[in-house]
Amino acid sequence: MVTFNRVTLSNGLKVLIHEDHTTPMAVVNILYNVGARDEDPDKTGFAHLFEHLMFGGSVNIPSYDEPLQRVGGENNAFTSNDITNYYITLPASNLETAFWLESDRMLSLAFSEKSLEVQRNVVSEEFKQRYLNQPYGDVWLRFRPLVYKEHPYKWATIGKDLSHIENASIDDVRSFFKKHYNPSNAIMVVGGDVNPEEVQKLAEKWFGSVPPGDKPVRNLPQEPEQVEARRETIKADVPLNALYIAFHMPGRNTQAYYETELISDILSRGNSSRLYFNLVKEQKLFSDVNAYVTSSIDPGLFVVEGKPLEGVSTEEAERSVWNELERLKTELIPVDELTKVKNKIESTMVFAEMSLLDKAMNLAFFELMGNAADLNNETERYLKISAEEIQSRAASVFRKENSSTLIYLANK
Repeated sequence: MVTFNRVTLSNGLKVLIHEDHTTPMAVVNILYNVGARDEDPDKTGFAHLFEHLMFGGSVNIPSYDEPLQRVGGENNAFTSNDITNYYITLPASNLETAFWLESDRMLSLAFSEKSLEVQRNVVSEEFKQRYLNQPYGDVWLRFRPLVYKEHPYKWATIGKDLSHIENASIDDVRSFFKKHYNPSNAIMVVGGDVNPEEVQKLAEKWFGSVPPGDKPVRNLPQEPEQVEARRETIKADVPLNALYIAFHMPGRNTQAYYETELISDILSRGNSSRLYFNLVKEQKLFSDVNAYVTSSIDPGLFVVEGKPLEGVSTEEAERSVWNELERLKTELIPVDELTKVKNKIESTMVFAEMSLLDKAMNLAFFELMGNAADLNNETERYLKISAEEIQSRAASVFRKENSSTLIYLANK
């Protein structure tokens, strides 16, 4: 059970405080309700570029990392299609340093041509290295536009095209910041060896005077139901052929999401899971094969990906995957198999409750989705799923007309 207090400042900043006196550390996590889905289709990659810019120094603090390192702190951030999340861990006795740093960059990020140039180059290099010059690196650059036709999930977090980042102007960046990076669009979680009254005072002192800004209104095009199977085959300089199949599935805030994620665990969690046991170990068709969900807030994807062994045709590999999916639709999962998968999920949840940073991130995310307290019902939502619900969910997701298949053929 993760307990917390909630305070909302007059400028709209939500502050959640979680006491955990088993550690001398504290964490300050700030989630901004902006991700790649909020970008202009002609200016993509901005949420991720911004994550980098936020470390480029603010008007009053030219170096973000230096003061933090002096007090024994560490920081990092990540961007997804839905959110941008920044976090600091440091000794609880130095908590105020984190407030000072985070409030200053929320209030007055330094926009200089130099900082923009530096971070633009960093992101462009990342785009080239990770997405363009690496085997299978461009899979999501190709796959997302195959699977999504309307919703802005159709581009990856890094962006649709390298030119969007290369051409980003200081005005573009400034307006993106003004629109999304304000207290009314942020959730702050402070956890660890902290005192709630003290945290509230610090929040008022450092964030209370930041102007609220306007909360952005999100009005995204919805993805229409897919009515026919899609396929794309590409020849590429990759070591092995590869197979990717994606299915549309319900969004993160539904019970159907939990059913679908549980199916991904049945198929792909551990060496006794169905895909590994049947297709890697027994039939020796794949070198590796996995199933996972994208966990998107809006309707996301269930993905199966694998690399067939040399000498196994992509047709045979694909057929074997569909056989496993069909089994879920036609046979009820045995009680002991379902129990084993649920036990693994439960132990993961218990383990996550031991990590201060995980708790802080999860509280922020669940608050964004409606209520941080829902974090405490998360395990229950998996445990109550029946074999019949698994079968019914499999039947609704694993339909040919709901599938998009991407095949990489290795240039021989």
